[in-house]
Amino acid sequence: MLEEIEIVKPGDIEARSMAIIDEIMGRTEWREPELSVVRRCIHTSADFDYSENLRFSEGACEKAIAALKNGADIVTDTRMAMSGINKKRLAEYGGRVHCFIDDETVAAEAKARGVTRSSICMERGAGILKPVIFAIGNAPTALIRLYELIEEGRVRPELVIGVPVGFVNVVESKKLMMKTPGPWIVAEGRKGGSNIAAAICNALLYYKKKVES
Repeated sequence: MLEEIEIVKPGDIEARSMAIIDEIMGRTEWREPELSVVRRCIHTSADFDYSENLRFSEGACEKAIAALKNGADIVTDTRMAMSGINKKRLAEYGGRVHCFIDDETVAAEAKARGVTRSSICMERGAGILKPVIFAIGNAPTALIRLYELIEEGRVRPELVIGVPVGFVNVVESKKLMMKTPGPWIVAEGRKGGSNIAAAICNALLYYKKKVES
């Protein structure tokens, strides 16, 4: 069995993985920078459904890349998504990642109001006084609350990444977000996750770095 395993140097594993992804995808209608997002999601999940279910509002990637270059922060709904984002790369442009889910005051307010902590986290993110990208990979309640905040004019995100995963209100929350003018990136259907939210953030960060070099 061991003789059947290809030996790949650690520094070459990602490049080899991307080459395999490109080979399996074959010819595609995706163009950059959306293609980089699609490839990164597949690389993270080994799920080629992301070549079919990702949706982008017009100019979403370009707007997000420009915002990141100008120091935008990122707000996530989970610690997992926060941990997966390349914070060193983000910090090079003056940006930070925020996740308020473990804040005791968030938990207390959520209990008092009878809502999820994730929805309160979106309100905290809306209060950040600089450009913000929201990356939602777990909680549809976060995406729904963010939609409400946008409709109320309380926040104007530089990008909403709407990829919560699961069964209850997941599909519906994504449909709500796609009713907004954007910018947004949404994974239609039930699939998604914190790892996918982080992957999309990283794809935008890496793409920005690539085109500048």
